[in-house]
Amino acid sequence: MAIAAALSSLQRAALESPLQSLGIAALLVPIIYVIINEFIRASARVPGFKGPRGLPLIGNLAQIRKNASEQYRLWSKTYGPVYQIQLGNIPIIVVNSAAEAKVIFGQNAQALSSRPELYTFHKIVSNTAGTTIGTSPYSDSLKRRRKGAASALNRPSVDSYVSHLDVESKAFVSELFKYGNGGKTPVDPMGMIQRLSLSLALTLNWGVRIASQEEQLFDEITHVEEEISKFRSTTGNLQDYIPLLRLNPFSSNSAKAKEMRNRRDRYLNGLNKDLDDRMEKGTHKPCIQANVILDEEAKLNSEELTSISLTMLSGGLDTVTTLVAWSIALLSKRPDIQDKAAKAIEELYSQGQPMCDANDDQKCAYVTALVRECLRYYTVLRLALPRTSIRDITYRGSVIPKGTVFFLNAWACNMDPEVWSDPEEFRPERWLEQPDAPLFTYGMGYRMCAGSLLANRELYLVFMRTLGSFRIEPHDEVDCHPVKGNSDPTSLVAIPKKYKVRFVPKKEKKLAQVLAE
Repeated sequence: MAIAAALSSLQRAALESPLQSLGIAALLVPIIYVIINEFIRASARVPGFKGPRGLPLIGNLAQIRKNASEQYRLWSKTYGPVYQIQLGNIPIIVVNSAAEAKVIFGQNAQALSSRPELYTFHKIVSNTAGTTIGTSPYSDSLKRRRKGAASALNRPSVDSYVSHLDVESKAFVSELFKYGNGGKTPVDPMGMIQRLSLSLALTLNWGVRIASQEEQLFDEITHVEEEISKFRSTTGNLQDYIPLLRLNPFSSNSAKAKEMRNRRDRYLNGLNKDLDDRMEKGTHKPCIQANVILDEEAKLNSEELTSISLTMLSGGLDTVTTLVAWSIALLSKRPDIQDKAAKAIEELYSQGQPMCDANDDQKCAYVTALVRECLRYYTVLRLALPRTSIRDITYRGSVIPKGTVFFLNAWACNMDPEVWSDPEEFRPERWLEQPDAPLFTYGMGYRMCAGSLLANRELYLVFMRTLGSFRIEPHDEVDCHPVKGNSDPTSLVAIPKKYKVRFVPKKEKKLAQVLAE
């Protein structure tokens, strides 16, 4: 009766003063919504895990918009190595130490085999060409694609790609020599690094090269893939976690996502059609896409083939490119490391040849250690792609329910003081002292990067040939600190600020002669 009387009273008041009632409603409805949402948000938290509470509606989003992985690392000092945050109403378990990562991701590999679906990337960017292997939720299709990729990226397959690595790494050195005018002109190496990564990805997957960064296709692919990478960010798209924002018909974020999706579809369709034409004429060269198409046992459809292609394309451009860019910036300020690398290379190749043997599979221990230290110190994918549990997980007495999202903070794990006594120092020798120490840059468990063998081989050859050919000297003030030097702290991939260096040939005439051969 009391409720009926109250409703009747409200109805009379609304009829007598409609404008005043609308004003009160406009004020009360949002307040009531926020209060109800706070109860929902509180009930969604995973029992037994501490963590920063955050703000109404948005949770911890405002606190981790920039340098999220570093903020997670700092919070671990307060809440322990494993705690929970909330992005919007979604609870997320964040893992920040090597030991706990081994427990959670190592012992629950199958349970953590899926990925969450994020609105911007999965529903807008990827609703036509599909997702990469790394960003796909768990399914039978994913298992088929992973099997195809594993076959294309295992050790025997990587060995068969040596001729491509030889051509592209030599072309990279040639561009440094050409655009750097023999060390006289300071250059921004990013364009040359992008061409190296992109051309290798296209050669391996479609059997075509990008011979110059002046080609139109180079500009289009590098720009579009860079923009799409931003949509893969776990923190850069607020509408992923606040559904109300998806109702905005004028959202610039959604419009840009659709534009990049359409542009990517065009060049993917063009590359696929070109390969189909060459296969029909019998003029194609062996490549991953053709091999999978011709493999009757693979039984992959066109969307699954495209997924493998996207994986090869985005993987190289995202990680190898930025890792080489960071490394060159640092080496320009560390002549001592350049000297050690040069000495190690000369001991292995006594003739002092600027181009080491392309078949050299990481024989130079110091350069191999240098590559690993760059991978650790810069951890370009600071926050490994998120996981979703497909069944309940028990961790230290607490049950984490099925469907919970997990973040592996690869940056914090690589900087773990329990593994290293001096984690914030760049020191390649640590990998000679502790060769079996864990490295989290490629992730871990079932969903770790399938292309790590190829990436390591490529990075080693690029380092060997670049350091064997040039002395890298700084031109402007290069900020190579992994946190302060990050040009876009909201991006999925850590990218260094723009800089220029000089690539001074060690033996100019000999280098010119080798490059001309």
